[in-house]
Amino acid sequence: MAENFRNTAVITSVVKLQDDIVSMWLKDEEIAMASKPGQFVSFYCKDGSRLLPRPISICEINHSEGTLRFVFRLIGEGTKEIATYKVGDDVVIMGPLGNGFTLEGKKAILIGGGIGIPPMLELAKQLDIEKSIVLGYRDVTFMDKEFEPYGDVYVATEDGSTGIKGNVIDAIREHAIDADIIFACGPTPMLRGIKAYALEHGIKAQLSLEERMACGIGACLACVCKTKEVDHHTHVHNTRICKDGPVFYAQEVEL
Repeated sequence: MAENFRNTAVITSVVKLQDDIVSMWLKDEEIAMASKPGQFVSFYCKDGSRLLPRPISICEINHSEGTLRFVFRLIGEGTKEIATYKVGDDVVIMGPLGNGFTLEGKKAILIGGGIGIPPMLELAKQLDIEKSIVLGYRDVTFMDKEFEPYGDVYVATEDGSTGIKGNVIDAIREHAIDADIIFACGPTPMLRGIKAYALEHGIKAQLSLEERMACGIGACLACVCKTKEVDHHTHVHNTRICKDGPVFYAQEVEL
């Protein structure tokens, strides 16, 4: 894992994509240069009552400009506060954290579900192989057009308002998409289905797990998941998502 830094970054752009989804660019050359697809950054709130940082996945990296993009949903008081920050404001961040995706394979399916879609954009940009991109939504889509320069994009919505009606696995089957590797990020039920699909078809899969985090650096053991093997840190069948993940090979974790 790359070295991480705790720095004061400057906000260069804030755009609301939906009522509860915000896109934010920050300038921090050290963290941008060290970052890889699939990693995340911890944001420290200015409200002193919120001591724990908020982990937010990296959406895009601009190494030449030293900037990072984050797209996040307003869920709790921390993300709601961060969404109020303006261009030119300072924000304390720590990163890059966690282990990102390993760039491999010859033909890939990139799968994002809900707020697990943004972390897949930088991977789509950096993964220089043939790839199909499958995006799953409940209803209203966001960011789907941004993926189009990097591969064939297929959309699934639960209500059928855009793309096919169903989930990401339905979209893969509907369009007969094949690959030798799957990369995915999204809610656990979706990842569970992708793991089963990959096993059924003999496809390697890298999964980015979503979990509530506290420290973000592996010290508190608040974000653990079950594993096949005994973890070297805790000596039981679990692992720390923030430190050892958030990306794991499908066969490594129990979902």
